[in-house]
Amino acid sequence: MKQLHTIILMIFLLPLTYSCVEEEEYPNTIEGNFQALWNIMDEHYCFFQEKEQELGVNWNEVYTRYQKQAVSPLSRDQLFELLSSMLGELRDGHVNLSSTFDYGRNWSWKENYPTNFSDTLIRKYLGTDYRMANGLKYRILDDNAGYIQCPSFDLSFGNGNIDEVLYYLAPCSRLIIDVRNNGGGLITSAQKLASRFTDTEIIVGYIRHKTGKGHQDFSDMEEQRLSPGKGIRWRKPVYILTNRSVYSAANEFVKCMKEIGKRTHRVTIIGDVTGGGAGLPFTSELPNGWGVRFSACPVYDADGMTTEFGITPDIKVNITDDDFDKGIDTIIETARK
Repeated sequence: MKQLHTIILMIFLLPLTYSCVEEEEYPNTIEGNFQALWNIMDEHYCFFQEKEQELGVNWNEVYTRYQKQAVSPLSRDQLFELLSSMLGELRDGHVNLSSTFDYGRNWSWKENYPTNFSDTLIRKYLGTDYRMANGLKYRILDDNAGYIQCPSFDLSFGNGNIDEVLYYLAPCSRLIIDVRNNGGGLITSAQKLASRFTDTEIIVGYIRHKTGKGHQDFSDMEEQRLSPGKGIRWRKPVYILTNRSVYSAANEFVKCMKEIGKRTHRVTIIGDVTGGGAGLPFTSELPNGWGVRFSACPVYDADGMTTEFGITPDIKVNITDDDFDKGIDTIIETARK
C-alpha cells in the first residue's frame, strides 16, 4: 500500500509537466501531426469513459470530424488552432498543447462559472498587518476566527512553517482555510497541510495506472493513505472555502479534508464546487516539436468515485452582488457564522 506522499511529489501542478511517453514516429506533416496527437491521446488519456458519460465526448467521432480538416494547406497557426480545438473537446485543464508561440488550453471548467473570489474583498479581511509563512497568509479576525489564505501549493511547506501558523492561531475558536483560486502545486504541500487535521492514518482515495493502450486498460486501485502530521495538530472546527478555480493539488487537498471531516465531524467545505483535475499529467511530443500534456493516471476519492469534475461543498454559497457592493465576502461570512 502506497503512502500518499510516496505516489508523486508534484501531482497536479497546472502549468508544468512531469513524465514523458515514447510514441511511434509519424511524418512531420499536417496529417502526421494530427495522427500522432490523436493516437497519443487515444492510447494514454485516462478519462475517456468519464468524459463520454458526463460530456458526451466520443473520441472516435472526434477523430472523424477533425481528420477532415487536417489536410493541406494549413498554416502553422491554423494547425495549432485545429489541434488545440480537438484537445479542447475533452474539457480537461490538464490537457494542453504547447509551442513557442502559444499554449492551447480549455479552461471552461472554471471560466464558465462565477469566480466567487475577489482580491479586493480578500485585502479587506487580511488587512495590511497579516502574517506570512512560505506563501500562507494568516491572521486572527475580530470574532476570534483564525483565517489562512492558501493561494497556491507551489511552495514546499516545512513542518516548521505550519507549526508557526497553527501555534499563532491556537487561541482561535475555529479556523478558516481559504483555497479559492488555488490552481494546484506540490502534492506534498497539500498533504502536509491536510495531515494536521487527523490523528489517525486514513484512506483518502485511490489511484490507478494505465496498463495498455485500450481506453479501460488500468491497474487495480491502489490506496492513498494520509498519516497524521508531525507537530501541532488542529482539533477544533475548520472551514475550507472553495470555488471553481480550486484545481489539481488543491482539489486533492479538499478531497483529503472532506474525508477527514467524515471521520472527525470537524471539517466543513463551504463555497462552490471545485474545478476538479483528478488525473496525473504525462507529456509527449509531436513530430513538429510541439509538446502535448494529458491526464494519464486517474485519482479517486475514498468511495472510489472520480473527482475529475469537482468536489461538491457541504454548504454551497456564492458571493452575492449585494454583499460585494457592501464590501462583504459572502463565503467568508458564511464560514464565520
